[in-house]
Amino acid sequence: MRESQGAEAGGLLSALRNIAATLLATGRTRLELLANELEEEKLRAMRLLMVAQGMLFCFGVGILLVVAFLVALFWEQRVAVLGIFALLFLVLGGACLAGLRQAARRPQKPFSASLAELQEDLHQLKTLAGHEPPAR
Repeated sequence: MRESQGAEAGGLLSALRNIAATLLATGRTRLELLANELEEEKLRAMRLLMVAQGMLFCFGVGILLVVAFLVALFWEQRVAVLGIFALLFLVLGGACLAGLRQAARRPQKPFSASLAELQEDLHQLKTLAGHEPPAR
C-alpha cells in the first residue's frame, strides 16, 4: 500500500510540475508576443513620425514658395494676397487641430493579438476546469 501511495504522490507531484512548466511556457510565449507587438508599435510610430515630419517640411516650403510667387505676381495687391493666405492657413490649421483632437479621443488597441491569445488561453483553461462548455 505504501508503494501505491508513493507512486500516487510522485505521479501527482510530477503532474503538478508539468502543469507549472506548461503554464510558465505559455506565460513566456505570451510575454514574448507582447514584447514583439510593443516593438512593432514603436517602430510603426517612429516611421509615421519621420514621414509626417518630412511631409510637413516639404509642404511648408512649397506653400511658402507659392505664396511668395503669388505676392510677386500680384505685387500691387500684395496686402490682399497675404491676408487671404493668412486666413486660409489659419482655417486649415484649425481643421488639422480638430482632426488631431478627434484622433486622440479614439485610441486603437495596439495589443489586440496578445489580448486575443490571452482570451483564448483563459477560455481553454475554463473549458478544462469544466466552467465553460467547449466551443463548437
